Amino acid sequence: MQRVRDSIGVPRQFTGQLLDAAVRYAEERHWDVLPGSWLETDASGAPRCSCESAGCAAPGAHPTRPDWAVRGSGSAPAVRRMWQKQPESSILLPTGRSFDAVDVSEDAGCLALARMERMNLPLGPVLGAPGCRLYFLVLPGAGAKVPQLLRGLGWPPESLDLSVLGEGGWVVAPPTRTSPGGCVQWVRPPSQANRWLPDAEELLSPLAYACGREAAAARAR
Repeated sequence: MQRVRDSIGVPRQFTGQLLDAAVRYAEERHWDVLPGSWLETDASGAPRCSCESAGCAAPGAHPTRPDWAVRGSGSAPAVRRMWQKQPESSILLPTGRSFDAVDVSEDAGCLALARMERMNLPLGPVLGAPGCRLYFLVLPGAGAKVPQLLRGLGWPPESLDLSVLGEGGWVVAPPTRTSPGGCVQWVRPPSQANRWLPDAEELLSPLAYACGREAAAARAR
């Protein structure tokens, strides 16, 4: 049986999942949540961003208004109202508020994650996004100190594929779809066990090591 779909080709079942997830992030984690752009299909069936920009750099994964920074909410009723107005919206979580996010490649992130688990380091939620990126959620304020911390570990910051999303940034949250067949996923989902986020300093050594190995391998190729 063909699934019932809304006007832009997104399954209604999936839009319900977006609403439920957005409310849960606000209600259970007290995170600010923001509706963003979404993927739709053109007349030929090809995916495009709802912003309709041919050169969109983040299809289905960016704010839709210039005043987006003041429109996010951690109120579950407010979040519910936002998604009821536009149920296809992607779920954006502004950084620099409840958390910052350390952004690394998927390969380096998986290597670092394995080392962290062996070392029994405290870990917060970890996001995996299409485009082969992992985002480690840490306490706010990481962006200001990570460059100096990396230098202290012997790593020039510019030599590593590692950055921090803080104030003025955002991450895209599951189950948002940001590319054809690609959804953002939790590598380590939010839970009661990781409600208290680590400081970036606690995770930086294995992350820098993994990124350094990746950089060395790239230079050797």
